[in-house]
Amino acid sequence: MSVVTSGKKVIARLQDTSLSFGEKVVLKNCSLDVVEGAITCIIGLSGAGKSTVLRLLDGLLQPSGGHVFVRDQDICHMSEEQLIGVRRHISLAFQFAALLDSLSVGDNVALPLRERNAQPEAEIRKRVIDALESVGLADTYDSLPSELSGGMLKRAGFARAIVTQPDLILYDEPTTGLDPIVTHLITGTILKLRKMLNGTAVVISHDLQSIFMMADYVAMLFEGAIIAYDTADRIRNSHNPIVEQFLRGSEVGPIPI
Repeated sequence: MSVVTSGKKVIARLQDTSLSFGEKVVLKNCSLDVVEGAITCIIGLSGAGKSTVLRLLDGLLQPSGGHVFVRDQDICHMSEEQLIGVRRHISLAFQFAALLDSLSVGDNVALPLRERNAQPEAEIRKRVIDALESVGLADTYDSLPSELSGGMLKRAGFARAIVTQPDLILYDEPTTGLDPIVTHLITGTILKLRKMLNGTAVVISHDLQSIFMMADYVAMLFEGAIIAYDTADRIRNSHNPIVEQFLRGSEVGPIPI
């Protein structure tokens, strides 16, 4: 456990995790603790491997070295059946929502519940309506994804992510391509959902204003490893030259341009 998270409950952890695709090294001895009940934001250059971290936490990718723990279980060598059990408590909100165009919004949100086939249809409908209401989309149950704006699509994706009431939500670039007003709305929605679920979130984003509105902890990924990890306030005031350059958006500093 890192100094930052000492004494806090950790829901998920990367421990000396490495991952390569052929000769391309994406992560190298990367470690990160995800504190339960907190929002952890991961920042870094485009292509640094931030989304890869989410897919490791969800078991969609397996590392070439090191470990990935969820609730103290090493998920690296689990069977697919065992991973399905772990994923019942984790949701991934995809960057572009990944809704199926042929299904209504309501049916898209209901998919995770229907896959489990454990509830009557009336209960599923109620939970879907509750999830849509929680993200401000109460009137979209019968709409098609093509009828929604970009911000509404993001929130519909959030509704699908929370309908199973997960312990951990992984948000992949939730504000990408959105105007400042909708970005503020999306950021507020993430904060609201964390409070509503009493849950934990990991957020990948390039929007620094949004990050510092929502983050309890911020981790910076650089050249395959987490090179800085602290509370949001301490990262904002970091004297690490790499972090400073990134936050300033400056061409001058140790980050090669």
